[in-house]
Amino acid sequence: MKVMVVGGGGREHAIIKKIKENGKVEEIFALPGNGGIAADATCVDIGAKDIDKIVDFAVEKAIDFAVVAPDDPLVLGAVDALKAKGIKTFGPDKKAAIIEGSKAFSKDLMKKYNIPTASYETFSDMEEALAHVESCPIPVVVKADGLALGKGVIIAETREAAKDAVVTIMGDKVFGDSGNKVVIEEFLTGPEVSVLSFTDGKTIVPMVSSMDHKRALDGDKGLNTGGMGTVAPNPYYTDEISKECMETIFKPTVEAMNKEGRSFSGCLYFGLMLTEKGPKVIEYNCRFGDPETQVVLPLLESDLLDIMLKIYDQELDKAEVRFSEKSAACVVMASEGYPQKYETGFEITMPADKNIYVAGAKLKEGKLITGGGRVLGVTEMGKTLEEAINKAYETVKTVSFDNAYYRKDIGKRALMAERK
Repeated sequence: MKVMVVGGGGREHAIIKKIKENGKVEEIFALPGNGGIAADATCVDIGAKDIDKIVDFAVEKAIDFAVVAPDDPLVLGAVDALKAKGIKTFGPDKKAAIIEGSKAFSKDLMKKYNIPTASYETFSDMEEALAHVESCPIPVVVKADGLALGKGVIIAETREAAKDAVVTIMGDKVFGDSGNKVVIEEFLTGPEVSVLSFTDGKTIVPMVSSMDHKRALDGDKGLNTGGMGTVAPNPYYTDEISKECMETIFKPTVEAMNKEGRSFSGCLYFGLMLTEKGPKVIEYNCRFGDPETQVVLPLLESDLLDIMLKIYDQELDKAEVRFSEKSAACVVMASEGYPQKYETGFEITMPADKNIYVAGAKLKEGKLITGGGRVLGVTEMGKTLEEAINKAYETVKTVSFDNAYYRKDIGKRALMAERK
């Protein structure tokens, strides 16, 4: 089989490494891939949003199966375009990808079908949004409606900060057209949980839960990033909560999308908050989370490509989906200064026999050099969460590049929760 994976980050590297385990795979192409992915796939210099070129390449190479991993091409309709040319593809079509592409849509969906989430208001007029934050409860969460690389969410602790957030998103357009509309919602408290799930629009099979660490600095301080590390499973996510989520959130979401004529097929990500009033949805993503994928897929003992093919055939109920009882931890190594200003172009040295996913790196004269904010995801597994975390940090010590930065407390909150 010839497989094509659209995307070029750590998530895509994790997907590619897992797909490689299938004995029927002869060749994997990554569009565009990156310098590290080049060790596991043939990288092709076609951007993830260049839908026409992606489709032309798939047709030319007679690709047997395609995986569209990032949010942008999914929301732009890459799956629709590939399927129109007869290419079997994993991922939701454009109509279903709106569940991430528009926060206003997803909030309205939850409200209509009584799926638990934070109360909210949506605004397309900046003056009306500013008037609302004059009287709404504080803290409050201000979200750009569209895609913003995971950075379009601002938690405002004061009324002034809430006004600044509205102006930043709607007036200054720091997230471009994604800020034409904002969702202003209730600030929820409680442990956060990420649950990726396989679904073919009929059956939904949640994967092992995980805990992301979004803030740039230790102690959950600093700016929001695309993710500085993850652990799995999430100790706050008990069997009891899992069953509750299945009945009140997971199944109702799949059914709601079907009723709206937007049947979802692919990986549906649930960002949850475990509040005093029960689990509530913070956000949906229409694809594998990054860096959650880097701890979830290593724990998958079943064949990922087989699961994806079953989803394409709407036979997920016939697929074997089995996860290890072990734990996993991923420490993201970034460029100092991320997510703001940072330098790149430094040579990376790292062991070849470790589970290291490359997010932002290039090949230059045969050497791997840094090429982004998040550079690597160092993942290890262990019989316990503590063992996995300790092993991950030991492996981090064997990796080096100038300007390297990483958080020293990935998994600390999870370990405290385990010990309670």
